[in-house]
Amino acid sequence: MSFIIREATTDDADSMNALLPLLASFNVPAGRNPDDLWTGDREMLESWLKGDAPNTFTLVATDDADAVVGLAMVTMREEMLSHEPSSHLEALAVSDKVQRQGLGKRLIEASEKEAKNRGASSMTLHVFGNNTTARSLYSKFGFAEEIIRCYKPI
Repeated sequence: MSFIIREATTDDADSMNALLPLLASFNVPAGRNPDDLWTGDREMLESWLKGDAPNTFTLVATDDADAVVGLAMVTMREEMLSHEPSSHLEALAVSDKVQRQGLGKRLIEASEKEAKNRGASSMTLHVFGNNTTARSLYSKFGFAEEIIRCYKPI
């Protein structure tokens, strides 16, 4: 199967929204509601679709039938510590039916290229500690784990 990565359009809205729950398709930490892991990204996507997120870009991957099977959503923003122009990978989701075919890799590469074209000198992301599949993918692409965030319900 071949894939095409392109800029998303408003016509892709339903397909992109259908992919977002995959952001919680791992062993979600105790005390966390899986829906909370992707509903904020849905709100960000909806804002982007309305044209209210000028610093965000969204890429989709389509299969041979032109169905959306992956997405990457990136926000251009200042890097937290150096304050240099940067980007943040808000969401990366790949359909279950095409996982392990290199699509996540291609979406990351395309996102990095577009962010660099827009002036970013780095890219950040957030990932749960026990999301070992995602952490492994990000590590292969040179993302270094820097900050440990701790959470405790009280």
